[in-house]
Amino acid sequence: MNATNYESGRNELRAARRQSRSYYWFVAIFSAFVNLLMLTGPMYMMQVYDRVLGSRSEATLIALSVLVIFLYSMMGILDFVRGRVMGRVAARFQTTLDLRVFDAVLRRSAVKPDALAQTGLRDLESIQRLMSSPILLALFDIPWTPVFIIGIMIFHPWLGYLALVGGAFLIVVTVVNQLVTRAPTLKSNIAVMQAENAAQQIQSEAEMVQALGMRGNAFTRWMGARGQALSGQIKSSDLTGSFTTLTKSFRLLLQSAMLGLGAYLVLLGELSPGAMIAGSILMGRALAPIEMVIGQWVAVERARKGWENLSQLLTEVPEEKERTALPRPRAKLDVQQLTVVAPGEQQAALRLVSFNLDPGQAVGVIGPSGSGKSTLARALTGIWRPAGGKIRLDGASLDQFGADVLGQHIGYLPQRVTLFDGTIAENIARLSAQPDAEKVVAAAQKADAHEMILKLPDGYDTRVTAAGGRLSGGQMQRIGLARAVYGDPVLLVLDEPNSNLDNEGSEAVNRTIRGFKESGGSVLIMAHRPAAIKECDLLLMLENGTRAAFGPKEEVLRKMVQNHKQIQQSSTPGGVQ
Repeated sequence: MNATNYESGRNELRAARRQSRSYYWFVAIFSAFVNLLMLTGPMYMMQVYDRVLGSRSEATLIALSVLVIFLYSMMGILDFVRGRVMGRVAARFQTTLDLRVFDAVLRRSAVKPDALAQTGLRDLESIQRLMSSPILLALFDIPWTPVFIIGIMIFHPWLGYLALVGGAFLIVVTVVNQLVTRAPTLKSNIAVMQAENAAQQIQSEAEMVQALGMRGNAFTRWMGARGQALSGQIKSSDLTGSFTTLTKSFRLLLQSAMLGLGAYLVLLGELSPGAMIAGSILMGRALAPIEMVIGQWVAVERARKGWENLSQLLTEVPEEKERTALPRPRAKLDVQQLTVVAPGEQQAALRLVSFNLDPGQAVGVIGPSGSGKSTLARALTGIWRPAGGKIRLDGASLDQFGADVLGQHIGYLPQRVTLFDGTIAENIARLSAQPDAEKVVAAAQKADAHEMILKLPDGYDTRVTAAGGRLSGGQMQRIGLARAVYGDPVLLVLDEPNSNLDNEGSEAVNRTIRGFKESGGSVLIMAHRPAAIKECDLLLMLENGTRAAFGPKEEVLRKMVQNHKQIQQSSTPGGVQ
């Protein structure tokens, strides 16, 4: 997608930035006074050299000193205030976009967990850091550089020409710095992100790495990514540092040249000693903002890249429109000619699949690995959008429900259960900040996990981590089932619900399914084990992403047995007539 197609995302970022437009004007006004007060030092030097030393008047020196203290105090207060204002502008910008970016990252990660999704929140933070950094204030100061150069030229044209040449040289250095360091800085940032991702993946699977003796290989793999990141960082740092050093050295040289030229003009009688010193000070002040921008160009480049990434992310993941609130649906599911293409793939994982489910029924979805069972689960829960066909819940297509509302109506137990850092109660309550104890216990009881949880050291207040901590795979799966039934959904989608369970756990799951059916709910079970379809009324068999059979459980199983016998007969000698 061409960069010009990211305009809608840029408009969202600009709208968030425009909210603080009035504050930018305040900062600009404060910057004007700060820069005018920067003339205090040069003027003080001129008066001291040209008046105080000439007249040897202590009263004049005291009066000038008191005035300078007052002016510098006012400058410090204004500088401090504009810094605080920009800090709050940056915080407001981030706060405005936090929910939008978080939602876009979450939705993108569910369907396409690429680099754009991984860096979204960091990109927003990089822009916020730039807005609150001294670099942005330096941009408010740069327009005053010509004013200071004009002031130097008032002292003497030769001094002004020298300052003009020096300023032009630094501007050229800034442009060259941007062109030369952009690609290495971008490459370095990508390498750092890849190294961080590799480290996080290894840490998340630390148990497996340890058990299989993979520490050496894992370290070698991580060091490869880390080495590329360090190499890129060093190259980027060397380039940026060279420009920073060049700028600093040239500015110091320019100030000395200003003093030298001023001294020569003093000897010619064309300039006073005070003006010589004041010109040198003004030169340093005129070039300071440019030096600041060059020295901190890495942060500018990072924020610029973050702006581009967020523009792309917000464009490709547009904000969800508000939907009209629908009444609580019945547990009636109709799947009509469903076709699903996995994100990033060209071939459909499900093709023209149709079936229906009435309240109080359970359907088992069976088939070999790769037949599309998990794809169907993701489509039924709204994670993946259909490429064709419709999924209707009580007559309404799933896209008529908001994501959070749909999650309240459809409980989902994924194939791999993940818990979040927090208590078991918070995990069952779907990360609610203040879990409803009655609903949490009720969900655990429906999932037949209440007694199991009570046996833990702190019961429902037992803290767990993303890896589960002290919990076994079976315990995590039963807590995941309690989370799925929390809030009284009308439809349950269970992907391999007993993959980590023993016989007792499988029976508990079956009791949950039976109780859910009796309450008028519907259940879909993606199954490999026969025990998982014990409570199913219907069976849907998938093969290569298509519906091979659908109907009452006994009828589908009978057809499967007949087909199996026919295949065996045809494969034996004389079996084909």
